[in-house]
Amino acid sequence: VQLQASGGGLVQPGGSLRLSCAASGSIFSINTMGWYRQAPGEQRELVAVVGSGGITTYVDSVKGRFTISRDNAKKMVNLQMSSLKPEDTAVYYCKAQMRSSWRVPLSDYWGQGTQVTVSS
Repeated sequence: VQLQASGGGLVQPGGSLRLSCAASGSIFSINTMGWYRQAPGEQRELVAVVGSGGITTYVDSVKGRFTISRDNAKKMVNLQMSSLKPEDTAVYYCKAQMRSSWRVPLSDYWGQGTQVTVSS
């Protein structure tokens, strides 16, 4: 079971980027999916999460600018980022709570990070 993130890059302030993360492997079920970020010298922080029922939660600093969504059929979670600011610069990580079979408990899986740089 693994997560593969994509979509990072360099963007000017005020610009937009879309991050995607796809789960693959032997997956029995997926619970919460989300995005976290870590800036240099900072702790990793939650950006946005979406539950299996579609309920979303955002950190205050991105509310109104970022939108998280999931496609259960494709086992994907996306993060649409708009009105980007230099302080959004960080490595972004996707995370999902998944289980590979009914016999095992939910576990946290992390994707590889993808760099987002907001700079003029």
